[in-house]
Amino acid sequence: MVTQVSRIKEPSNMELLFGPDEIACQVRGIAARIDAHYGPLTDMDDRLLVLGVLNGAFVFMADLIREIHVPLEVDFIRLSSYEDRSDSSQEVVLLKAPERPIAGRHVLVVEDIADCGLTLQWLLGYLETKSPASVRTAVLVDKRERREVKVELDYTGFVQEDGFLVGYGLDYAKRYRELNGIYRLEF
Repeated sequence: MVTQVSRIKEPSNMELLFGPDEIACQVRGIAARIDAHYGPLTDMDDRLLVLGVLNGAFVFMADLIREIHVPLEVDFIRLSSYEDRSDSSQEVVLLKAPERPIAGRHVLVVEDIADCGLTLQWLLGYLETKSPASVRTAVLVDKRERREVKVELDYTGFVQEDGFLVGYGLDYAKRYRELNGIYRLEF
């Protein structure tokens, strides 16, 4: 029998940064700004395409779309740049492409966190090749100080300067997504 050696470093502590009430308030605020921007989209043929980045954005996206009042459709894209690491591999891999048409559509990309920016930069470039009418971003957590490439974020919730974050969809080695708050792991 072959035993695999785990390369996952165990955290020594978790610190709560944002609780469920703070998160809900931010989500409502982001949704209100999205409604204000896309308010003219009242025709069902003009539905906003909300594109969630799997796996991390699914919790944020679920809460966000329940607060948005303009007509919308939901789709997902799955990308990988972290695998089971706590830092980016610097390579973005497309694992699942969107299924809904993008050409001529207003697209809202929903992402859990903007860190070094490479994943979002890659995704925005990918979407531009699909000829959307517009592309905007909604990101729950912006870690600006870690940005390696310039990426414009349209709607953001929290700005967090440091630490590896988990909870509310954010994970470390596929763990902690189920937490109802956002925590900083200490190693």
